[in-house]
Amino acid sequence: MAKKDERIVDTRLGRMVLPEDRVLTFPRGLIGFMGHREFTLIQLREDSPFMVLQSLSDPSLGLLVADPYTFMTEYEVVIGEADRKLLGIETREQTTLLVTVTIPQGMPERTTLNLSGPIVLNNQARIGVQIPQTDMRYPAHYTPGMATPQKS
Repeated sequence: MAKKDERIVDTRLGRMVLPEDRVLTFPRGLIGFMGHREFTLIQLREDSPFMVLQSLSDPSLGLLVADPYTFMTEYEVVIGEADRKLLGIETREQTTLLVTVTIPQGMPERTTLNLSGPIVLNNQARIGVQIPQTDMRYPAHYTPGMATPQKS
């Protein structure tokens, strides 16, 4: 039974009780999933760099995400003034940066990070925005371990 400040949600990983302070709101939704506005982050394993950005309205919608700096040190995300205002941030320290990850079944060596559509979260306000990048150095399919991001 959920308490007043908790929700019971169905996820790709099973049913869970979620404290309200773990709910992330995406005012514009995510690219390809504009109708989904509430998500949570689920850590897969304590020692794993991967998490699931789980929709709270659709148990079948969970995106594999990771902190890109776990895999590469050179990555710059441009956050425009309108997005800063929407997120309610003034400094980078107020944010968490995530990218979506694709791991082909049975081929983990072909894992790719989507560097062209990072997700920026305001840690305190729990607001998220996906911010498409126009810098051609950051492709939609970056393979970790490559010396320099390459367009694929």
